[in-house]
Amino acid sequence: MTDPATPRERRRYAILGTGHRAGMYVNALISAHVEDGEIVAWVEPNPVRAAVHEARVSTAVGGTRPLYAPEDLEKAIENERVDRVIVTSPDRTHADLVSRALRAGADVVVEKPLAATAEQARQIVDAVRETGRDVAMTFNYRYSPRNAALREVISRGEIGDVLAVHFDWALDTVHGADYFRRWHREKDVSGGLLVHKSSHHFDLVNWWTGLVPRRVFAAGGRRFYGDDAAHATYEPNDTERELRAAGIDPWALDLAQNPYLNALYGPEAQAVDGYRRNRSVFDPDIELEDTLALVVEYEKGAVLTYSLVAHSPFEGYRVVVTGTRGRAELEVVERGSVAFGEQGTAVIDPSATPDAWAGDPRPFGERLVVQRHWERAREWPIGKGIGGHGGGDAFLLRDVFTGTPADDPLGRAAGYLDGVRASSVGYAGNRSLATGEPVALDDLGIGVPFS
Repeated sequence: MTDPATPRERRRYAILGTGHRAGMYVNALISAHVEDGEIVAWVEPNPVRAAVHEARVSTAVGGTRPLYAPEDLEKAIENERVDRVIVTSPDRTHADLVSRALRAGADVVVEKPLAATAEQARQIVDAVRETGRDVAMTFNYRYSPRNAALREVISRGEIGDVLAVHFDWALDTVHGADYFRRWHREKDVSGGLLVHKSSHHFDLVNWWTGLVPRRVFAAGGRRFYGDDAAHATYEPNDTERELRAAGIDPWALDLAQNPYLNALYGPEAQAVDGYRRNRSVFDPDIELEDTLALVVEYEKGAVLTYSLVAHSPFEGYRVVVTGTRGRAELEVVERGSVAFGEQGTAVIDPSATPDAWAGDPRPFGERLVVQRHWERAREWPIGKGIGGHGGGDAFLLRDVFTGTPADDPLGRAAGYLDGVRASSVGYAGNRSLATGEPVALDDLGIGVPFS
């Protein structure tokens, strides 16, 4: 932990993976956190993609930063005297890059999930134990004020000891569908949504409750997207037909409408590695499940029921936590419905255009209600956030680049063990989907205790 009175050393960073996700860290290091660190190298197989970020950094702070291929990671760390690497590459590559970086003498900041499979997670666990170096997980949803408020409710004992959690997450046909256009659709690359996306959610439950997951039973599959699932077999509704008549395909992503994405993934970048960012969500080769449900058993007898759909007409989530003294309910609407702008593109941020949702019975917003036994329900205050992911990004980046505040009673900073415990619920869920049986997390062989 960093003492606020002690001057911080300006650390040297290498960015491993220069896709869209890297942008959050790049932006931070050329603006709010330019005094805390500097980017000294890129590690990326596609020079076109790396050049997009290099141009922005060069414009902002000057100089040039060399580009290294992934196989030259150790050389990059040595030559550029790298203190820390930030891993934002596809999930399947995390284990190799993280473990090699640790052994080469650098600490690591890694995007969730920790790794795509249990076997890969074990590689990271072994490297951490061998080197003693630090791995920081970027679970930015911990920093969202609404999620922090629920953590506060539980940690203060307002509802007693947690007995049950119900967690329902809905991804809409903008955000949810996008996973089926990208590399995430290949399950061996992303680990599936139970690992890639849901590790956020499982981490929240672990963090909210302070409990360790032990056993998982899962059900679900690809029910909506692809060439043979629900949407392919049903007639489009009237609204979809009207959109298509107006020249709008509600299921497509036109890179040309987004200059930043087009620079990263458009024709020039595609010519290098063949990667297509905007494939059809109804292709026949999609492996990713889009409809999922889990039952998770925790220590001390607590149980989680969890559902995820990636084809909802709205986006948001609902969490109900029941304890020995009462109940807390958090409801969040991140987008009440999907609307399209004049250019035929979906309106990404409803908070930026609130008039478009005026009168919607499912308004954009959030609410936390606490009710103890034999008392009236009361609304719990939620603080203000800054930036994306429910207002948590700026707070996360502060901890990543300046050090975890010693006075954070909520314990929001996450390490590799938090990453293991969150992702392992997904690993066990995937195994349960394949076998039809419940799976104990201790049987995954990752080398950390779940009991």
